[in-house]
Amino acid sequence: MAVRKTIQVVPRARRTLTSLRNLGYDLRHAVADIVDNSVSADATTVHVTVRFDGTRSWIRISDDGRGMDAETLSEAFRYGSDREYNGTELGRFGFGLKSASTSQCRKMTVVSRADTPGAALEARQLDLDHIDEVDDWEIFDLTPDELPEPTRAVLGEGSGTVVLWEGLDRVLRYQDPFGGWAKKQLIAHAEDIDQHLGMVFHRFLAGEVDDREPLQITVNGTPVAAWDPFCRAEPSTSALQEEDMEVRSLDGHGIVRLRPFVLPNQNHFSSQAVWKRASGPKGWNRQQGFYIYRAERLIQSGGWCRLRAVDEHAKLARISLEFFPELDSAFGVNVAKASVTLPEELRKELTPLVTTWGRAADTAYRQKQRPPSPPPRPPKRSGAALSSPAPTIRPSSSQPDPSHEQASSFKPTAFSPALVDHRGVGTTSRVPDAAPLSAREALEAAASQVGETEALNRIVSALHTMSPEVAHDLGW
Repeated sequence: MAVRKTIQVVPRARRTLTSLRNLGYDLRHAVADIVDNSVSADATTVHVTVRFDGTRSWIRISDDGRGMDAETLSEAFRYGSDREYNGTELGRFGFGLKSASTSQCRKMTVVSRADTPGAALEARQLDLDHIDEVDDWEIFDLTPDELPEPTRAVLGEGSGTVVLWEGLDRVLRYQDPFGGWAKKQLIAHAEDIDQHLGMVFHRFLAGEVDDREPLQITVNGTPVAAWDPFCRAEPSTSALQEEDMEVRSLDGHGIVRLRPFVLPNQNHFSSQAVWKRASGPKGWNRQQGFYIYRAERLIQSGGWCRLRAVDEHAKLARISLEFFPELDSAFGVNVAKASVTLPEELRKELTPLVTTWGRAADTAYRQKQRPPSPPPRPPKRSGAALSSPAPTIRPSSSQPDPSHEQASSFKPTAFSPALVDHRGVGTTSRVPDAAPLSAREALEAAASQVGETEALNRIVSALHTMSPEVAHDLGW
């Protein structure tokens, strides 16, 4: 068989690196990607430092993990680095260190010491200004005297790795990088990083990952607190039935585990402070839905993956969906590990479950403690006779007791007889000279008077779908 002639085509360094800076990272996801490497290196402590100094501002991520020797460190600077990833590692593509770093800065320095006796300190630097000048894939091998000041003495005599970002052109985009506005924004970035890491690595921080010590992360010296999306410490949180589903991919097949939770209504949280923290970075409505974990690390926080719309009445539903790297191709995990796409076979199985979870969340949402109604005013006397108030219309005896209604019988957008006691449907009696009725109470009373309560139920159900804000404003 004839040997075919080949020509090697090496990508242009300048253009390629410019393109690779735009892989979809924002600052918090870029920092999280570096922390992934720390976790994969079995670090128990990670320190993130954000320092403002105008154009000389920098961000540093350091850990006490296994570290790297000279050859491993140089290979880590190669795009698509040649190494094997085990089934529980957070890395996959061999792009994270470089693409995450250059998405935010123009100069990246990595200093590392391997966890072997007598290991030397190794340092490499990627400088985009240098690559723009030479248009070649070159990095600097730094001597101890050439180390940037923020990396000196960080590791001491122990093993670990330090990643330093300088030239923060994607972070400090201000005409006056030394001004108060720039400093304020960098401080806000630090707070955002803290919150994001507490969410993404909450299982590692809480010591919930098997065969690992609890991870400690600090941002500017302050410990990052784990943020549990499911509020499992709250007594009123409900854990629904777990589901295991098999999914096939190009790399084989694996199990997807689903753990649905329904959080308590605001009035049932242990404190207002806990309820406020539970709202999450994006707020209650946008935090409902799926929390997708890859190897125990959170990738997606909230959203229904187009299986249903975001709904005020479903905001208490949060579902843990967990898979491991063998299903990466099935879920379409991107380089930034910031988004996934549900496999079509899984979407079909999830559709009826999403409806069930939404109903359970709607039930919890409606369990509000309403203040007792004020007693009716005494009726006016007319001569010796008393005017009798209109009779109170109550649910028929065939309707179930509200206190015994099960969550599964509630419908998300329709009145259930069990809701009559706290919705007031069909129970409003008009007492002469009583306080004016609200719009909702007036409509419910009128519907009861003419025997059209069921029609009103259907109208309100449609209103929830067409104009949920209006329904909410009316008290439905």
